[in-house]
Amino acid sequence: MLGNRRLKQVLKAIIEKQNYTVLINMRKYYPDFLKNAFRYITASGTYPYDISIKTPTGIIKPRLYSHHDLLTVNEIFCRLDYPADGNIKVVVDIGSNIGISALYFLTRNNKSKCYLYEPDKRNIEKLKLNLSDFSGRYILYDKAVSFESGQLEFGIEPTGRYGGLGINTKEKIIVDCLEINDIIRSVLDKEDYIDILKIDTEGVEIKTVEAIERSLLKRIKKIYLEAKPERQLHPDTFKQRQYGSVCQLEKKQI
Repeated sequence: MLGNRRLKQVLKAIIEKQNYTVLINMRKYYPDFLKNAFRYITASGTYPYDISIKTPTGIIKPRLYSHHDLLTVNEIFCRLDYPADGNIKVVVDIGSNIGISALYFLTRNNKSKCYLYEPDKRNIEKLKLNLSDFSGRYILYDKAVSFESGQLEFGIEPTGRYGGLGINTKEKIIVDCLEINDIIRSVLDKEDYIDILKIDTEGVEIKTVEAIERSLLKRIKKIYLEAKPERQLHPDTFKQRQYGSVCQLEKKQI
């Protein structure tokens, strides 16, 4: 075991290109590289922990509450699961957790705006703290989003990272769920287009993306979903690439 990882996981990690990207970018973006690399590899250290991260708009210091949150930071800021350039303006972030992905999108420039959806109230308190310097640039909805609407069962667990609709956990709550097309329409009523639609809902990502209406897809440039589809999603509109656990869809140039 190394950092709660089994030998098979460690050996697999050695041959995955993305993990070398992580290490290179950890050195680039973490002022305290050695300390954070040790935390990451060994799953050690005390929490809460305020981690310093270099971004295009300056150093930020989000608060992390467990090793699982450090994994999230590495995946987003160092592995680049949700790549975004300095020109992004509008992001819809479904499954915002404690705000790490939102921080990444909001620090690509000083003008980007995020629409955030997160139903777990424990995560929402932490998200608001992490985004305290970005008030006015994000709108938060304490709702889940899926291919269906209504009051649905939502599994939660101690880390706040792995809960989701229909997830079989010991503890469950009932959350208000919005239908994907409804929330996209509400954003596009205010914005010309959506640069990035990010979906991390622990299980219903594929069905949610498949449910998006064609007329709305025309106004979305990129979709990132935490899933490994066995088929092409909206192939007439998007190019599809699998990057680790993230399916990345990019609008085809016409």
